Amino acid sequence: MKIRPSLEILLEGVDIFPLMGEPLDQSNTLVMDFTPANLELMNINLSDTGIFNHYVFEKLTSAKKKYGIGGYFEHRAIYQRSEVFVTDLEDFRNIHLGVDVWAEAGTAVYAPMDGKVYSFQNNHGFGDYGPTIILEHQLKGEKLYSLYGHLKLTDLDNLDVGKEIFKGEKFCHLGPFPENGDWPPHVHFQLMWDLLGNWGDFPGVCSHREIEKFKNICPDPNLMIGYSSR
Repeated sequence: MKIRPSLEILLEGVDIFPLMGEPLDQSNTLVMDFTPANLELMNINLSDTGIFNHYVFEKLTSAKKKYGIGGYFEHRAIYQRSEVFVTDLEDFRNIHLGVDVWAEAGTAVYAPMDGKVYSFQNNHGFGDYGPTIILEHQLKGEKLYSLYGHLKLTDLDNLDVGKEIFKGEKFCHLGPFPENGDWPPHVHFQLMWDLLGNWGDFPGVCSHREIEKFKNICPDPNLMIGYSSR
């Protein structure tokens, strides 16, 4: 396995544009809890996207926040809603590898740094990514990929592999359900050092057995997302 500096070290001195076009902090962002510790989830029919959507946005409205955020290597209790995450009963995938930012459908997403389109496709199906874009970046001699899932279907129009995407460019949007994989509107933002041969897709969730493997592949997106808990 290649030894590289940590992402935190590689980002030193690098100007990152906020993913949502503005800094996320306690004034506009609510940390969302989708772990088994959130007992409210036991009383919600998560397989009904309308009900799930109402839960998410009732939380945001009550807290008077524009965005919800959370998820990096979070043990989640929401993946029973889809067979996408069940390979077998003993290897259930429920560890989230990226960060989700929840907001109204149509909310714009911006490139945090210069890159180019590596791949894109519509990962359709209940509980999947829906429209997905993967960018390739060069960071101080290291290749880094960023994935954006649950987008608007029209975001894939006029895209070409190799198309340059510049830092701060508005290049995609949060999609509505059901076209976004049938989720309450959010962007799944994930970083990868290695795509493991995937094209237009990459696992966004792993099993407990795979945690160490994916921790080496997927660095913490919070380092680039522009969120401050202060």
